[in-house]
Amino acid sequence: MRGLIIRSTGSWYEVSLEDGQIIKARIKGKFRLDGLKLTNPVAVGDYVKVEMEDGEENTAIISEIEVRRNYVIRQSPRKKHFLHIIASNIDQAILIITINHPKLKQGFIDRFLLMTSPYDIPVTIVFNKSDLYDEQDMAVYQYLEAVYTNIGYDVLLSSATDGTGLEELSNKLKGKTSMLSGQSGVGKSTILNALHPDLELRTQELSDFSGKGQHTTTFAEMFFIDEDTKLIDTPGIKTLSYNHLEVMDIAHNFKEFFILSDNCKFNNCTHRNEPKCAVKESLERGEIAEMRYDNYLVILQEVEDQNYWERNVDY
Repeated sequence: MRGLIIRSTGSWYEVSLEDGQIIKARIKGKFRLDGLKLTNPVAVGDYVKVEMEDGEENTAIISEIEVRRNYVIRQSPRKKHFLHIIASNIDQAILIITINHPKLKQGFIDRFLLMTSPYDIPVTIVFNKSDLYDEQDMAVYQYLEAVYTNIGYDVLLSSATDGTGLEELSNKLKGKTSMLSGQSGVGKSTILNALHPDLELRTQELSDFSGKGQHTTTFAEMFFIDEDTKLIDTPGIKTLSYNHLEVMDIAHNFKEFFILSDNCKFNNCTHRNEPKCAVKESLERGEIAEMRYDNYLVILQEVEDQNYWERNVDY
C-alpha cells in the first residue's frame, strides 16, 4: 500500500494511506540518502510503500521510500556526524522569524537559506510579532526586507495579535505543501492557530530568564488544511551547521554570488582572496550586501574547521 508520512515521532511514523486511513509504521533495515548517515531515514512529506504487520494494532512496516523531488536537510543537532531530514517533497518554505522577541540571531536567515537553495525551493521570510517592534526594530526590518527582496525572496511583516500580514500569508499557503520553520519562540504555532484555529497547536511564552524561545513543537507534523493545501510544522531551530557541505557548495548556494561567479577569473573562486573576483568587486561597489558576505565568510570558516576526517568518519 502507498501512503504519505504525516508525522514523525522517532521510531514510529504516522502514515496517511490513499484510502484516508491513518496507520502507524516503522522501518525495518537501513535506509540511506545518497550514502549519507541519517538520524531519520524517513521524513514527513515522504511517500512510502508499507506492508501491514499487525491488523489488530493497525501497524505496518515501511518497505520502500519513493524518490523525493526535493528535501530539506541539516546537520543533526545531537549527532554531529549525522544528518537530519526536516521535510521532503515541499512546494515552498516559510521561514518565520522576529527582530527582537526573541532577538534575531545574526546570520540565521542565510544559514536557513543554505538548506533550501540546493533544490531551488522558494522561501518566504516572515518577520513576525510586528506589533512589538519599536522604531529601531522597524529600521532593521526595512533593511533586511531590501536585502532579501533584491535577491529574489518574498518578505512579509506579520502579527498574530493585530492580524498584520495574515491574509497575504494565508493566500501564499493555498494549494501548496509548505514547510514552516523558525527559531524557537518566534510565534510559529501562534500564527498557525490564527490562520487555522481548528489546529489548536500548543503555544508557549518566552522564558522570562533567558528571553529565548522554548520548544512547543517536538516532532515534525503535516496538517491537511484542504484537499490541496498541506502545512508541515517543524520543531524550533536553535543552531544550523553543515557537515555535508564543502566550500564550493556554500559558494554556489549564495545565489547572488553564484550569478556573479561567471565573471570571476577562476572557476573555483571562493570569493575571498583570489584576484579579479567579481563578487569582491561587486561588494566594493556596494551592489551586494556586506552582511550577506560577512555571513558567507563565517560559514566557510566553519565548514573548513570541520576537517575531512571529522565529516567522514564512519560510526
